[in-house]
Amino acid sequence: MTDPVSDWHRLAATTVLLDGFHALKHALRFGAEVPVAVTADRAAALALAQELAPDVRDTLDALLTEVPHGTYTSLVPRPHPTAVAALAVRPSRDAHLAALAHSPRTAPVVVLDNPRNLGNAGAVIRLAAGFGATGVVTTGTLDPWHPTVVRGGAGLHFATAVERLTVGELPSGPLFALDPDGDDLRGVSLPDDAVLAFGSERTGLSAELRARADHLLSLPMRPQVSSYNLATSVAMTLYHWSLAVPGQGANDRARNHGRPAAAR
Repeated sequence: MTDPVSDWHRLAATTVLLDGFHALKHALRFGAEVPVAVTADRAAALALAQELAPDVRDTLDALLTEVPHGTYTSLVPRPHPTAVAALAVRPSRDAHLAALAHSPRTAPVVVLDNPRNLGNAGAVIRLAAGFGATGVVTTGTLDPWHPTVVRGGAGLHFATAVERLTVGELPSGPLFALDPDGDDLRGVSLPDDAVLAFGSERTGLSAELRARADHLLSLPMRPQVSSYNLATSVAMTLYHWSLAVPGQGANDRARNHGRPAAAR
């Protein structure tokens, strides 16, 4: 039997940190390969699984190793209240690029143009996974697989295709960019193969992405309100897309879309 702490130190530099019970739960549900998982309280973690995620309880029972609390805290940048952490193999970039490029797409791709806030990026990935979006692409320097982003996404990176690309590498499809000067979103029908682009929390859309956009759209907003949170803007836009089929709500719409194999 291998030592989980030794395994952790050996694998940490090349794997994805799953910080907390919920991140591990979601990663397992969506097929993540998890070579090592630790907890400072195994009984509490399994009780939580039995209560909130009985579908992965047996998997966690076989996977989790209890370690002293001090050992657990030494392995993570910031201890999680559930005292659970794991390492997962990052999905294949090639598989994600293939999912993003697949045609015809049955759900939009969300693009975050040069985002700055790690937590916001994670919240958007969580939203996109919930709506069954094809993927989330970031441009710029932010790493969408940074541990803080994965924590903010609650492990749902494994439920959609998450990659960093340049504007020139964005997947094909009509590009709708959100901008205060655009047409009102409520008057536009968003196709399933749309690429939905959202600007930086501070500076908005880059000139490069704006030049490539096929359509500029704006969100309804009361006068004198300056802006929405980035994740809120993405949620409003995806919800509008999800209502495109009469009589079909967001939950049904998301269930009917497959997932790729593999701020403010």
